[in-house]
Amino acid sequence: MAKNKYKIMIVAGEASGDTHAAKLVNALRESSGDSEIEFFGCAGQKMREAGVEPVVIADNLAIVGLPEIAKALPGFLRAFSKLKKAAVGRKADAAILVDFPEFNLKLAKSLKQNGIKVIYYISPQLWAWRKYRKRTIRKYVDLLITILPFEKDWYAGQGIHNIEYVGSPLAKEVHANTVKIDFLRKHGLADDAPVVALLPGSRSTEIWHIMPEMLETAIVMEKRDASLQFVIAAGSRESVDQVNAVITKFNGKLPTCLSVIHGETYDVLKAADAAAVTSGTATLETGIIGTPMAIVYKTLNFNYKLIRPVISVEHFGLINLIAGERLIKELIQEDFTAGTLAEEMFRILEPVENRRLRKRLAEVAHTLGHGGASKRAAEAVLRVIESGA
Repeated sequence: MAKNKYKIMIVAGEASGDTHAAKLVNALRESSGDSEIEFFGCAGQKMREAGVEPVVIADNLAIVGLPEIAKALPGFLRAFSKLKKAAVGRKADAAILVDFPEFNLKLAKSLKQNGIKVIYYISPQLWAWRKYRKRTIRKYVDLLITILPFEKDWYAGQGIHNIEYVGSPLAKEVHANTVKIDFLRKHGLADDAPVVALLPGSRSTEIWHIMPEMLETAIVMEKRDASLQFVIAAGSRESVDQVNAVITKFNGKLPTCLSVIHGETYDVLKAADAAAVTSGTATLETGIIGTPMAIVYKTLNFNYKLIRPVISVEHFGLINLIAGERLIKELIQEDFTAGTLAEEMFRILEPVENRRLRKRLAEVAHTLGHGGASKRAAEAVLRVIESGA
């Protein structure tokens, strides 16, 4: 019997989406049985390593802020055109669009109008802002795959029922690879002094706006406790270069013990006594590992004044949204200063509060599922492709 051969375009535009997409690609290969799958699309490093042919390289598409988007618009339009042409020209059996709603919702409409099945993995956070986009999903998306426990009911309440809840792909997959003592010794850190992790984000614009305030915070904290050790976790080689560029331009005396560590974010978090984490997927990862944290975010005032009025959720941090309460302190925009962050970090370093937060974070992480999300998502994708509908 001849093998089925499928052509799937998969599109991700940010580091977290690239990670989840790569896991989904591997799960699709494992779940496809005798079927052969050709993957192509908008691919970051991890997707390329998973064997996705890059019609577009995703690395430079992760942009935040209206001025930055406007400047990059020609590149976005070229990427859009290349992906649409590839999907239609190769007669893709389906397109899997991963998060990245500013780009992917427009692409969904174009692809569906050209007769291609559209599957949206890691549903857009319409419950947070731009609820009007539900019309696009209802009309142009064949299957919406959600990963957060409250999303399926929310979308159903908006009249969208072609939904599959698979649980978080991070559940049971976020863990340190090195025990704390070995990690500390590997990086020349003392095992008898507190470790504070600094996560400035993965996007270039985030790092430039957030890293200087984190460095100022470290200076303030070191003046109060000289034993503190600060570790900046950079997720990619590009992030390391950007962090180092910020450090080079920083006007101030840096802390005595300040390290930049690349590619070991989970190990950094596991070894840390507390962390300052940029709002985004990293807050969820930090929560799963169980490290007490403060959530921070800062962008251009122009961007913030335009975006804030349309955000309709009570909490910015994903971990707080899932907890259903302000479990973790959020320091956003003007509230995010070296003084306010240092104060909160010292508060969560206190042993009693530190233990309390670790216990509560473990309880919240338990609600995210018990692993296997990528496999369940792959099975849902294959059902859509094989249905022939």
